[in-house]
Amino acid sequence: MKSFALKNRFKKMYIQKKENVSGSVLKGILLMISSMTIVPIMDGLAKFLSSDYPIAEVVWGRYIFHFFYLFPIVLFKYGPSALLPRHLALQIIRGGLLVCSTFFFFAAIAEMPLADTLALVFISPIIVTTLSSVLLGEVVGVRRWSAVSFGFLGALVIIRPGFNNIEIGTIFALTAGTIYAFYIIATRKLSGSAPPLITLTFTALLGAVIMSVLVPFQWIEPSKIDWLLMAAMGACAALGHFLLIKAFDNAKASVLAPFSYFEIIVATIIGFVIFDDFPDTITWLGIGIIILSGVYISVRERKVGEKSLEMEAKESNSKDLSNRVTRNANR
Repeated sequence: MKSFALKNRFKKMYIQKKENVSGSVLKGILLMISSMTIVPIMDGLAKFLSSDYPIAEVVWGRYIFHFFYLFPIVLFKYGPSALLPRHLALQIIRGGLLVCSTFFFFAAIAEMPLADTLALVFISPIIVTTLSSVLLGEVVGVRRWSAVSFGFLGALVIIRPGFNNIEIGTIFALTAGTIYAFYIIATRKLSGSAPPLITLTFTALLGAVIMSVLVPFQWIEPSKIDWLLMAAMGACAALGHFLLIKAFDNAKASVLAPFSYFEIIVATIIGFVIFDDFPDTITWLGIGIIILSGVYISVRERKVGEKSLEMEAKESNSKDLSNRVTRNANR
């Protein structure tokens, strides 16, 4: 009877937990889609501005306005000490990686269509899976290794080595994706060390400081319209990443990961409407392969996570039953 009651209790707990989670998942997905709609607008503005201004100046505009928008919120909510978060050295490394990735990404979109560039940058989750087994000690199964290989095949389809000379923009895009993978690893290491909003604002501050040192050497005074475009670019960065944070507050990363590829769709629309760029058939094939690979990896990670959660719940209930038996024996 006790065993039957324990099974029923575990079943009710599991069902209740799943219902509570599913209640916020839809909200998280909608927030993710909203974020992935706004971020490509920032990319489009960066591509437009890069035709008249140095890449360093465009990156500076992205981070300086990003910081100005978020700083008052963080100051009001957490106070000035929040800009000196815990694990400062790792925070600086993490922020520096994102700034470098942004620089190479903006350099890539100045040379290539938005969708093509994003597709190559989206190899970062695939690289993360590879690095996780080495740097984080995570166990990666045969299926995920197969998906990693499949994803790299997609990148090769887009690049088409041997058929054309590899463009400098392709090298910039792959560099941005690789650096971004290390940024994700650093973010995992820092998980829980500071509220995401503080980390986001600190990264914006770091980017503004770094680029403020570099930009005077190649500064071109922006026109009034271009100042507004830079401000809009920073606003898109701040709002897009803020919505991303809220999305992760409502749903797991493994659930949201497939919806991050919505960014490629929006980028394709912006590229076609504004820049008259549209991926060819072979590029779409490569994009599809990378998306399928990334989605499969995220689904496998979710299944592995659910199994771990179920095992933890069973162990918790087993310990609870053991404690009850011990208490009864001591009476």
